[in-house]
Amino acid sequence: MMSGIFGELKSFYGSLCKYKFLAFYPLMLEDRSMSLKIGIVGLPNVGKSTLFNALTKASVPAENYPFCTIDPSVGIVPVPDERLKLLSTLSSSAKTVPAVIEFVDIAGLVKGASDGEGLGNQFLANIRETDAILQLVRFFDDPNITHVDNVVEPYKDIEVINLELALSDGEQVRKRRDRIASDVKRGDKVAIIEDSALIKLAQAFTEGKLGMHAGLTDDEKKLTKSLNLLTMKPILYALNKKSGGHNVDEANDGRAERAFELIESLGGRYVFLDAATERELNDVADDDKQGFRQELGISEDGLTGLIRGAYKTLGLMSFFTTGSDETRAWTIPEGSTAPIAGSAIHNDFLTKFIRAEVVSTDDLIASGSWAAARESAKLRTEGKDYIVKDGDVMVFLHG
Repeated sequence: MMSGIFGELKSFYGSLCKYKFLAFYPLMLEDRSMSLKIGIVGLPNVGKSTLFNALTKASVPAENYPFCTIDPSVGIVPVPDERLKLLSTLSSSAKTVPAVIEFVDIAGLVKGASDGEGLGNQFLANIRETDAILQLVRFFDDPNITHVDNVVEPYKDIEVINLELALSDGEQVRKRRDRIASDVKRGDKVAIIEDSALIKLAQAFTEGKLGMHAGLTDDEKKLTKSLNLLTMKPILYALNKKSGGHNVDEANDGRAERAFELIESLGGRYVFLDAATERELNDVADDDKQGFRQELGISEDGLTGLIRGAYKTLGLMSFFTTGSDETRAWTIPEGSTAPIAGSAIHNDFLTKFIRAEVVSTDDLIASGSWAAARESAKLRTEGKDYIVKDGDVMVFLHG
Protein backbone atom coordinates (compact mmCIF):
# COMPACT_ATOMS: atom_id res chain seq x y z
CA MET A 1 0.00 0.00 0.00
CA MET A 2 1.51 3.31 -1.06
CA SER A 3 1.49 6.00 1.60
CA GLY A 4 3.14 9.30 2.53
CA ILE A 5 4.41 11.96 0.15
CA PHE A 6 5.32 9.46 -2.59
CA GLY A 7 1.74 8.23 -2.70
CA GLU A 8 0.42 11.78 -2.78
CA LEU A 9 2.75 12.69 -5.64
CA LYS A 10 1.71 9.63 -7.63
CA SER A 11 -1.94 10.52 -7.14
CA PHE A 12 -1.28 14.14 -8.16
CA TYR A 13 0.60 13.18 -11.33
CA GLY A 14 -1.99 10.54 -12.16
CA SER A 15 -4.77 13.14 -12.04
CA LEU A 16 -2.75 15.68 -13.98
CA CYS A 17 -2.05 13.18 -16.74
CA LYS A 18 -5.74 13.10 -17.59
CA TYR A 19 -5.49 16.65 -18.85
CA LYS A 20 -1.96 17.12 -20.05
CA PHE A 21 0.80 15.15 -21.78
CA LEU A 22 3.64 14.54 -19.35
CA ALA A 23 6.94 13.17 -20.56
CA PHE A 24 8.07 12.35 -17.05
CA TYR A 25 5.05 10.88 -15.35
CA PRO A 26 6.98 7.55 -15.51
CA LEU A 27 9.53 8.86 -13.02
CA MET A 28 6.91 8.78 -10.28
CA LEU A 29 5.97 5.17 -10.97
CA GLU A 30 7.40 1.70 -10.92
CA ASP A 31 9.95 1.10 -13.68
CA ARG A 32 8.49 -1.71 -15.80
CA SER A 33 11.08 -1.82 -18.58
CA MET A 34 11.95 -5.31 -19.78
CA SER A 35 14.52 -7.29 -17.84
CA LEU A 36 16.67 -9.17 -20.34
CA LYS A 37 19.07 -11.92 -19.37
CA ILE A 38 21.48 -13.64 -21.76
CA GLY A 39 23.67 -16.56 -20.76
CA ILE A 40 27.19 -16.71 -22.22
CA VAL A 41 28.01 -20.37 -22.93
CA GLY A 42 30.68 -22.28 -24.79
CA LEU A 43 33.41 -24.85 -24.38
CA PRO A 44 36.17 -24.19 -21.82
CA ASN A 45 38.88 -21.71 -22.88
CA VAL A 46 36.95 -20.04 -25.70
CA GLY A 47 37.05 -16.63 -23.98
CA LYS A 48 33.75 -16.43 -22.07
CA SER A 49 35.14 -14.72 -18.98
CA THR A 50 37.32 -12.45 -21.13
CA LEU A 51 34.21 -11.41 -23.04
CA PHE A 52 32.31 -10.90 -19.81
CA ASN A 53 35.11 -8.69 -18.50
CA ALA A 54 35.03 -6.68 -21.71
CA LEU A 55 31.26 -6.26 -21.50
CA THR A 56 31.04 -5.28 -17.87
CA LYS A 57 34.53 -4.04 -17.02
CA ALA A 58 34.27 -6.39 -14.03
CA SER A 59 36.92 -8.73 -12.66
CA VAL A 60 36.04 -12.40 -12.98
CA PRO A 61 38.52 -15.25 -13.39
CA ALA A 62 39.82 -15.78 -16.93
CA GLU A 63 42.62 -18.27 -16.37
CA ASN A 64 43.54 -20.70 -19.10
CA TYR A 65 41.98 -23.84 -17.64
CA PRO A 66 38.49 -25.41 -17.55
CA PHE A 67 35.88 -24.56 -14.93
CA CYS A 68 37.66 -21.53 -13.45
CA THR A 69 34.28 -19.77 -13.18
CA ILE A 70 32.51 -21.87 -10.55
CA ASP A 71 29.61 -19.49 -9.89
CA PRO A 72 27.92 -17.54 -12.68
CA SER A 73 28.81 -13.87 -12.70
CA VAL A 74 26.20 -11.33 -13.69
CA GLY A 75 26.74 -7.93 -15.28
CA ILE A 76 24.31 -5.24 -16.36
CA VAL A 77 25.45 -3.88 -19.73
CA PRO A 78 24.05 -0.72 -21.35
CA VAL A 79 22.88 -0.97 -24.96
CA PRO A 80 25.00 1.45 -27.04
CA ASP A 81 22.75 3.97 -28.79
CA GLU A 82 23.97 7.30 -30.15
CA ARG A 83 20.36 8.47 -30.50
CA LEU A 84 20.01 8.49 -26.73
CA LYS A 85 22.96 10.86 -26.37
CA LEU A 86 21.60 13.18 -29.07
CA LEU A 87 18.19 13.37 -27.43
CA SER A 88 19.71 13.97 -24.01
CA THR A 89 21.80 16.82 -25.39
CA LEU A 90 18.79 18.29 -27.19
CA SER A 91 16.71 18.25 -24.01
CA SER A 92 19.61 19.21 -21.69
CA SER A 93 18.54 16.24 -19.60
CA ALA A 94 19.80 15.96 -16.04
CA LYS A 95 19.80 12.16 -16.36
CA THR A 96 20.30 9.70 -19.23
CA VAL A 97 19.09 6.11 -18.80
CA PRO A 98 20.03 3.56 -21.49
CA ALA A 99 18.37 0.24 -22.19
CA VAL A 100 20.29 -2.62 -20.61
CA ILE A 101 20.96 -6.32 -21.03
CA GLU A 102 21.93 -8.63 -18.20
CA PHE A 103 24.76 -10.95 -19.22
CA VAL A 104 25.44 -14.10 -17.20
CA ASP A 105 28.89 -15.67 -17.45
CA ILE A 106 28.39 -19.44 -17.12
CA ALA A 107 31.27 -21.88 -16.74
CA GLY A 108 32.43 -23.92 -19.73
CA LEU A 109 30.33 -26.84 -20.89
CA VAL A 110 31.94 -30.05 -22.10
CA LYS A 111 30.77 -33.19 -23.83
CA GLY A 112 28.73 -35.08 -21.23
CA ALA A 113 27.56 -31.92 -19.43
CA SER A 114 23.95 -33.14 -19.57
CA ASP A 115 25.10 -36.22 -17.60
CA GLY A 116 26.86 -34.08 -15.02
CA GLU A 117 30.34 -33.95 -16.55
CA GLY A 118 32.27 -30.84 -15.50
CA LEU A 119 29.53 -29.77 -13.08
CA GLY A 120 27.32 -29.66 -16.17
CA ASN A 121 23.92 -30.06 -14.50
CA GLN A 122 24.54 -27.04 -12.28
CA PHE A 123 25.52 -24.82 -15.20
CA LEU A 124 22.71 -26.03 -17.48
CA ALA A 125 20.27 -25.08 -14.72
CA ASN A 126 21.74 -21.57 -14.71
CA ILE A 127 21.14 -21.24 -18.46
CA ARG A 128 17.46 -22.12 -17.98
CA GLU A 129 16.97 -18.84 -16.12
CA THR A 130 18.05 -16.74 -19.13
CA ASP A 131 15.95 -15.30 -21.98
CA ALA A 132 18.48 -16.16 -24.68
CA ILE A 133 21.82 -17.86 -25.19
CA LEU A 134 25.03 -16.25 -26.43
CA GLN A 135 27.18 -19.13 -27.65
CA LEU A 136 30.82 -18.05 -27.84
CA VAL A 137 32.78 -20.02 -30.42
CA ARG A 138 36.56 -20.01 -30.77
CA PHE A 139 37.47 -18.82 -34.25
CA PHE A 140 41.26 -18.69 -34.09
CA ASP A 141 44.28 -20.98 -33.91
CA ASP A 142 46.78 -20.51 -31.10
CA PRO A 143 49.00 -23.36 -29.81
CA ASN A 144 49.43 -21.50 -26.52
CA ILE A 145 45.71 -21.65 -25.70
CA THR A 146 44.45 -25.15 -25.04
CA HIS A 147 41.38 -26.43 -26.86
CA VAL A 148 39.42 -29.00 -24.87
CA ASP A 149 39.49 -31.40 -27.88
CA ASN A 150 42.95 -30.29 -29.09
CA VAL A 151 41.47 -29.35 -32.49
CA VAL A 152 39.91 -26.01 -33.46
CA GLU A 153 36.87 -26.91 -35.56
CA PRO A 154 34.11 -24.35 -34.84
CA TYR A 155 31.19 -26.28 -36.30
CA LYS A 156 32.01 -29.28 -34.09
CA ASP A 157 32.18 -27.02 -31.03
CA ILE A 158 28.71 -25.68 -31.87
CA GLU A 159 27.39 -29.22 -32.30
CA VAL A 160 28.80 -30.31 -28.93
CA ILE A 161 27.16 -27.42 -27.08
CA ASN A 162 23.83 -27.80 -28.89
CA LEU A 163 23.83 -31.55 -28.30
CA GLU A 164 24.29 -31.05 -24.56
CA LEU A 165 21.46 -28.52 -24.51
CA ALA A 166 19.22 -30.95 -26.41
CA LEU A 167 20.11 -33.91 -24.18
CA SER A 168 19.33 -31.86 -21.09
CA ASP A 169 16.00 -30.79 -22.59
CA GLY A 170 15.26 -34.39 -23.53
CA GLU A 171 15.52 -35.37 -19.88
CA GLN A 172 13.19 -32.51 -18.91
CA VAL A 173 10.67 -33.68 -21.52
CA ARG A 174 10.85 -37.28 -20.32
CA LYS A 175 10.21 -36.28 -16.72
CA ARG A 176 7.29 -34.09 -17.72
CA ARG A 177 5.69 -36.89 -19.75
CA ASP A 178 5.96 -39.17 -16.72
CA ARG A 179 4.24 -36.55 -14.54
CA ILE A 180 1.26 -36.06 -16.86
CA ALA A 181 0.92 -39.73 -17.90
CA SER A 182 -2.05 -40.35 -15.59
CA ASP A 183 -3.85 -37.24 -16.86
CA VAL A 184 -3.32 -38.36 -20.44
CA LYS A 185 -4.61 -41.84 -19.60
CA ARG A 186 -7.85 -40.49 -18.15
CA GLY A 187 -8.43 -38.34 -21.24
CA ASP A 188 -7.60 -34.85 -19.98
CA LYS A 189 -7.71 -32.73 -23.16
CA VAL A 190 -5.04 -30.23 -22.10
CA ALA A 191 -2.70 -33.02 -20.98
CA ILE A 192 -3.20 -34.82 -24.30
CA ILE A 193 -2.24 -31.70 -26.27
CA GLU A 194 0.78 -31.15 -24.04
CA ASP A 195 1.86 -34.77 -24.39
CA SER A 196 1.61 -34.46 -28.18
CA ALA A 197 3.93 -31.46 -28.00
CA LEU A 198 6.34 -33.36 -25.77
CA ILE A 199 6.41 -36.26 -28.22
CA LYS A 200 7.30 -33.83 -31.02
CA LEU A 201 10.12 -32.41 -28.92
CA ALA A 202 11.47 -35.84 -27.99
CA GLN A 203 11.47 -36.84 -31.67
CA ALA A 204 13.28 -33.63 -32.63
CA PHE A 205 15.99 -34.29 -30.06
CA THR A 206 16.38 -37.83 -31.38
CA GLU A 207 16.95 -36.37 -34.85
CA GLY A 208 19.55 -33.95 -33.53
CA LYS A 209 17.30 -30.89 -33.85
CA LEU A 210 16.79 -28.01 -31.45
CA GLY A 211 13.42 -27.66 -29.74
CA MET A 212 12.67 -24.51 -31.72
CA HIS A 213 12.65 -26.66 -34.87
CA ALA A 214 10.25 -29.31 -33.52
CA GLY A 215 7.26 -27.78 -35.35
CA LEU A 216 5.20 -26.93 -32.27
CA THR A 217 1.98 -24.98 -32.72
CA ASP A 218 1.45 -21.76 -30.77
CA ASP A 219 -0.80 -23.61 -28.30
CA GLU A 220 1.81 -26.33 -27.83
CA LYS A 221 4.49 -23.72 -27.21
CA LYS A 222 2.37 -22.15 -24.48
CA LEU A 223 1.79 -25.51 -22.81
CA THR A 224 5.51 -26.35 -22.76
CA LYS A 225 6.76 -22.86 -21.87
CA SER A 226 6.95 -23.69 -18.15
CA LEU A 227 9.67 -26.26 -18.90
CA ASN A 228 11.97 -23.36 -19.86
CA LEU A 229 13.67 -25.54 -22.46
CA LEU A 230 17.18 -24.49 -23.43
CA THR A 231 16.72 -25.35 -27.10
CA MET A 232 13.63 -23.14 -27.38
CA LYS A 233 15.67 -20.05 -26.49
CA PRO A 234 17.04 -17.75 -29.21
CA ILE A 235 20.77 -18.34 -29.81
CA LEU A 236 23.29 -15.75 -30.98
CA TYR A 237 26.63 -17.20 -32.07
CA ALA A 238 29.63 -14.98 -31.29
CA LEU A 239 32.69 -15.99 -33.32
CA ASN A 240 35.70 -15.01 -31.24
CA LYS A 241 38.70 -13.98 -33.35
CA LYS A 242 42.15 -12.88 -32.24
CA SER A 243 43.98 -9.75 -33.37
CA GLY A 244 47.26 -10.70 -35.03
CA GLY A 245 46.38 -14.37 -34.76
CA HIS A 246 45.52 -17.08 -37.23
CA ASN A 247 41.78 -16.65 -37.60
CA VAL A 248 39.64 -19.42 -39.02
CA ASP A 249 37.87 -17.22 -41.57
CA GLU A 250 41.27 -16.29 -43.05
CA ALA A 251 42.60 -19.86 -43.29
CA ASN A 252 40.72 -20.86 -46.46
CA ASP A 253 40.52 -24.44 -45.27
CA GLY A 254 36.75 -24.85 -45.17
CA ARG A 255 36.35 -24.58 -41.39
CA ALA A 256 34.70 -21.15 -41.49
CA GLU A 257 32.32 -22.18 -44.27
CA ARG A 258 31.27 -25.29 -42.33
CA ALA A 259 30.49 -23.15 -39.30
CA PHE A 260 28.54 -20.58 -41.31
CA GLU A 261 26.50 -23.30 -43.02
CA LEU A 262 25.63 -24.94 -39.70
CA ILE A 263 24.54 -21.67 -38.09
CA GLU A 264 22.41 -20.87 -41.14
CA SER A 265 20.82 -24.33 -41.04
CA LEU A 266 19.93 -23.72 -37.38
CA GLY A 267 18.23 -20.46 -38.27
CA GLY A 268 20.74 -18.58 -36.12
CA ARG A 269 22.67 -15.37 -36.54
CA TYR A 270 26.33 -14.69 -35.82
CA VAL A 271 28.60 -11.77 -35.07
CA PHE A 272 32.39 -11.46 -35.07
CA LEU A 273 34.35 -10.05 -32.17
CA ASP A 274 37.77 -10.07 -30.57
CA ALA A 275 37.08 -10.52 -26.86
CA ALA A 276 40.71 -10.14 -25.74
CA THR A 277 41.21 -6.87 -27.61
CA GLU A 278 37.89 -5.47 -26.40
CA ARG A 279 38.92 -6.35 -22.85
CA GLU A 280 42.23 -4.49 -23.29
CA LEU A 281 40.37 -1.48 -24.69
CA ASN A 282 38.50 -1.14 -21.38
CA ASP A 283 41.51 0.77 -20.10
CA VAL A 284 41.75 3.05 -23.15
CA ALA A 285 40.02 6.43 -23.25
CA ASP A 286 36.89 6.41 -25.42
CA ASP A 287 38.35 9.01 -27.79
CA ASP A 288 41.39 6.79 -28.45
CA LYS A 289 39.65 3.44 -28.91
CA GLN A 290 38.93 3.77 -32.61
CA GLY A 291 42.54 4.65 -33.32
CA PHE A 292 43.72 1.54 -31.48
CA ARG A 293 41.23 -0.59 -33.40
CA GLN A 294 42.54 0.76 -36.69
CA GLU A 295 46.13 -0.02 -35.66
CA LEU A 296 45.06 -3.59 -34.91
CA GLY A 297 43.14 -3.91 -38.15
CA ILE A 298 39.74 -4.07 -36.43
CA SER A 299 37.14 -2.15 -38.42
CA GLU A 300 34.37 -1.85 -35.85
CA ASP A 301 33.44 -2.07 -32.18
CA GLY A 302 32.82 -5.77 -31.63
CA LEU A 303 30.92 -5.27 -28.38
CA THR A 304 28.49 -2.84 -29.96
CA GLY A 305 27.84 -5.34 -32.75
CA LEU A 306 27.40 -8.10 -30.17
CA ILE A 307 24.89 -6.19 -28.06
CA ARG A 308 22.91 -5.06 -31.09
CA GLY A 309 22.99 -8.62 -32.37
CA ALA A 310 21.57 -9.78 -29.05
CA TYR A 311 18.75 -7.25 -29.43
CA LYS A 312 18.00 -8.53 -32.92
CA THR A 313 18.12 -12.15 -31.77
CA LEU A 314 15.54 -11.39 -29.10
CA GLY A 315 13.39 -9.40 -31.53
CA LEU A 316 13.68 -6.20 -29.50
CA MET A 317 13.89 -2.48 -30.16
CA SER A 318 13.89 0.81 -28.26
CA PHE A 319 11.69 3.86 -28.04
CA PHE A 320 12.53 7.00 -26.06
CA THR A 321 11.12 9.53 -23.65
CA THR A 322 12.99 12.81 -23.27
CA GLY A 323 12.84 16.08 -21.37
CA SER A 324 14.87 18.26 -19.02
CA ASP A 325 14.67 15.78 -16.15
CA GLU A 326 15.53 12.61 -18.02
CA THR A 327 16.09 10.95 -21.39
CA ARG A 328 15.43 7.21 -21.29
CA ALA A 329 15.46 4.25 -23.67
CA TRP A 330 12.67 1.70 -23.18
CA THR A 331 12.94 -1.88 -24.42
CA ILE A 332 9.96 -3.48 -26.18
CA PRO A 333 9.36 -6.35 -28.62
CA GLU A 334 9.35 -5.47 -32.32
CA GLY A 335 5.79 -5.00 -33.59
CA SER A 336 4.44 -3.62 -30.29
CA THR A 337 1.42 -1.35 -30.40
CA ALA A 338 1.46 2.01 -28.62
CA PRO A 339 -0.40 0.72 -25.51
CA ILE A 340 1.99 -2.24 -25.18
CA ALA A 341 4.96 0.12 -25.51
CA GLY A 342 3.45 2.36 -22.87
CA SER A 343 3.11 -0.59 -20.50
CA ALA A 344 6.91 -0.78 -20.42
CA ILE A 345 6.60 2.45 -18.43
CA HIS A 346 3.48 1.63 -16.42
CA ASN A 347 0.43 -0.62 -16.72
CA ASP A 348 -1.92 2.39 -16.81
CA PHE A 349 -0.63 3.18 -20.28
CA LEU A 350 -1.89 -0.23 -21.39
CA THR A 351 -5.24 -0.41 -19.65
CA LYS A 352 -6.22 3.28 -19.84
CA PHE A 353 -4.45 4.35 -23.02
CA ILE A 354 -6.02 7.28 -24.90
CA ARG A 355 -3.39 8.37 -27.41
CA ALA A 356 0.29 9.11 -27.83
CA GLU A 357 2.31 11.89 -29.40
CA VAL A 358 5.08 10.45 -31.57
CA VAL A 359 8.05 11.80 -33.50
CA SER A 360 11.07 9.94 -34.87
CA THR A 361 14.43 10.67 -33.28
CA ASP A 362 15.82 11.94 -36.60
CA ASP A 363 12.91 14.34 -37.10
CA LEU A 364 13.08 15.63 -33.55
CA ILE A 365 16.83 16.25 -33.76
CA ALA A 366 16.45 17.95 -37.14
CA SER A 367 13.60 20.12 -35.85
CA GLY A 368 15.54 21.19 -32.77
CA SER A 369 12.67 21.02 -30.29
CA TRP A 370 9.34 19.36 -29.57
CA ALA A 371 7.49 22.58 -30.44
CA ALA A 372 9.30 22.96 -33.75
CA ALA A 373 8.56 19.33 -34.63
CA ARG A 374 4.88 20.03 -33.99
CA GLU A 375 4.92 23.19 -36.15
CA SER A 376 6.55 21.33 -39.04
CA ALA A 377 4.00 18.49 -38.78
CA LYS A 378 6.70 15.96 -37.87
CA LEU A 379 4.94 15.32 -34.56
CA ARG A 380 1.94 12.98 -34.90
CA THR A 381 -0.93 11.90 -32.69
CA GLU A 382 -1.38 8.13 -32.79
CA GLY A 383 -4.03 5.78 -31.43
CA LYS A 384 -4.00 2.36 -29.85
CA ASP A 385 -3.41 0.51 -33.14
CA TYR A 386 -0.19 2.35 -33.94
CA ILE A 387 2.81 0.02 -34.35
CA VAL A 388 5.76 1.64 -32.61
CA LYS A 389 8.93 2.01 -34.67
CA ASP A 390 12.49 1.71 -33.42
CA GLY A 391 13.69 5.15 -32.39
CA ASP A 392 10.27 6.72 -31.85
CA VAL A 393 10.17 9.46 -29.20
CA MET A 394 6.85 9.22 -27.40
CA VAL A 395 4.61 10.87 -24.83
CA PHE A 396 1.55 8.98 -23.63
CA LEU A 397 -1.87 10.18 -22.49
CA HIS A 398 -4.06 7.90 -20.41
CA GLY A 399 -7.47 8.25 -18.82
